[in-house]
Amino acid sequence: MTNVIVAFSKAEDAKNIKNILMKNGFSVSAVCTSGAQAVNSADELGSGIVVCGCRFADMVYQDIYDCLPKGMGMLLVASPSQWSGRAPEDVVCLGLPLKVQDLVSTLEMMMETMARRRKKLKSQPKERSKEEQDMIKQAKELLMERNHMSEIEAHRYIQKCSMDSGNNLVETAQMIMSLINI
Repeated sequence: MTNVIVAFSKAEDAKNIKNILMKNGFSVSAVCTSGAQAVNSADELGSGIVVCGCRFADMVYQDIYDCLPKGMGMLLVASPSQWSGRAPEDVVCLGLPLKVQDLVSTLEMMMETMARRRKKLKSQPKERSKEEQDMIKQAKELLMERNHMSEIEAHRYIQKCSMDSGNNLVETAQMIMSLINI
């Protein structure tokens, strides 16, 4: 479930938005009445969506947006005249007067987008450090020298051992080197 932070300068507005979201199946992690509270909550949670108004006693939505961690999105609920043409590209804006269904569907859309982004990032292979690349290369060279394999065969062997054992390529390369160097 995606973390939701509700931040409005008026406590009553924040409470009403929280109640609407909770009635529609969302889990609200924090309710804030200042920009600093919203930023602190976002830092603690690390990822999620901040549903907020335009102005607070201590900052405006742009200041909050600039301080949010990378995994946080923002849904700005304000009069179009307050954000028209000035909101950052990845801030989703909803105009007032607010319709409950618009709020719910927009938040669902944002959550779906964040879930897709997370899934895409997880599916991308991690960059290996130079040391890790060298470790795999050394294991391949040992297999090529000792077992008379081609580089492709050695690489496939390490991949197969990695998948069979449930270890990553680097751990498998380390095991192969420790077994061969006994």
